[in-house]
Amino acid sequence: MEELATVTAIDNGKITVVSQIKSSCNSCSQVSTCASGQVAKAIPHKKLSFTLLKPISLESQVIHVGDCVVLTLPEVDVLQSAWQVYLLPILGLFIFSALGQWLKQTGVLSHELMALSIGLTGGYLGYRLAKHLQNQPSIRARLQPEISRVLPKPFSLNNVNDS
Repeated sequence: MEELATVTAIDNGKITVVSQIKSSCNSCSQVSTCASGQVAKAIPHKKLSFTLLKPISLESQVIHVGDCVVLTLPEVDVLQSAWQVYLLPILGLFIFSALGQWLKQTGVLSHELMALSIGLTGGYLGYRLAKHLQNQPSIRARLQPEISRVLPKPFSLNNVNDS
């Protein structure tokens, strides 16, 4: 996954970049008639700031404040993280709900609300497991964006001399 960012500060090999958070609603042809598109227009665009180390692959390249850089994240790590965050709570909810229903049908539980509370507990436990897995130092390190390349400055006609 790639994202464009602008360099805002450089301090001892640490580069601070700012990236514009984009909404997918701006690219749809129904943006003027869709409620989600109207909400996306009404909410101001936010910016996300990172302070990153200069990668070893770009040691020979000079980076200046105002340069546009490309930030990358490995897709495999993003997909694995998304799988854990979204599916573990749902799987916990489904599995524990099935357990609660089975306990209700066998007569161990006396009321449907007890089976429901077991299902909700499973969803919460799935959430806590996902949160625990996401807080592992190895996972957090893999989900840090890296600067992959510096884009050249745009060509300006004002800088061209007539010869």
